Amino acid sequence: MNECVNFSKTIMVVDDNPTNLKLIAKILEAEGYHDILPIVDSRKVISQYQESRPELILLDINMPHRNGFDVLSDLKSLDDPLLPPIVMLTAYHDREPLIKSLTLGARDYITKPFDKNELLIRVRNLLDAQLAHHLLHDQKSTLEKIVEERTRELRDTQLQVVQRLGKAAEYRDEETGNHILRMSHSCAAIAKKLGWSHEQCDLILNASPMHDIGKIGVPDDILLKPGKFEPHEWEIMKSHATIGAQLLEGDESELLTMARDIALNHHEKWDGSGYPNGLSGTDIPEAARIAALADVFDALTSIRPYKKAWTVDDAISFIKENSGTHFEPGLVEVFIEVLPEILEIKSKYSD
Repeated sequence: MNECVNFSKTIMVVDDNPTNLKLIAKILEAEGYHDILPIVDSRKVISQYQESRPELILLDINMPHRNGFDVLSDLKSLDDPLLPPIVMLTAYHDREPLIKSLTLGARDYITKPFDKNELLIRVRNLLDAQLAHHLLHDQKSTLEKIVEERTRELRDTQLQVVQRLGKAAEYRDEETGNHILRMSHSCAAIAKKLGWSHEQCDLILNASPMHDIGKIGVPDDILLKPGKFEPHEWEIMKSHATIGAQLLEGDESELLTMARDIALNHHEKWDGSGYPNGLSGTDIPEAARIAALADVFDALTSIRPYKKAWTVDDAISFIKENSGTHFEPGLVEVFIEVLPEILEIKSKYSD
């Protein structure tokens, strides 16, 4: 039976009778198990368990202070995924203690006086089972780490694609990269105030820079025109929303799904007068409603070749006047609440 010695670390033996402890330890040591942890006081089991992490526990039932059933319940309450098998040792020969032990989570039950060979066989089998438990647990942990790493790598790759697409859009437009930074950080600030989770706030931070990616498909003579658009030119200009959505479709990741929603819908208006689909109210994805508000505020308060920067007060007045038409009223209220943070963002990423 010595082949199983390498599998075990510590065998804990709990019995209030020192003679029984010495006998069991002698039997186990004679078989090659040298790491034996004897415990007389059952009140010390939990602390010793947490310190020594045994691979098997032999537990007497009839003890003062904490009987075997109490100790068994204490051990199970730890919710340890690698809790070792527990064998109940008792002089009781009736069925009730056996059923109670197994119900509470014991793996085996041996009555005293026990046969030495029977004890050793049960110890060997349970240690083998615990080894298999360790291997499965380690394999599961390894697989979870691999999946987590691959997921992170995929998300990083998606994020790089999104960021580079954003850079490409910047080169085609009069808007600066700092507008993208201000707008995206403002989106995250609004989303946080709305109660979005940290993960969702991070998503909108990284997805919102894609709001105007469709401008890549708009001809320069229209995109960079300094004056007012002719009706047919305006229709072409508006197409950047659907072009952006087409560029971002085909991937079901949360990041690109949100980026697509924002690109397609950030020019929709609360009252249904926006484009490209005339959506209204909550039919407009919330991420797009947030992006629309952050985008308009930063555009108004920034210098463009065709206009001067508006003052913050004028921009806020415009937003309030368009609450319920262009913008969601509740969102406007939240925007006003986080305005100090948005102004800090504006200062931090000034042109």
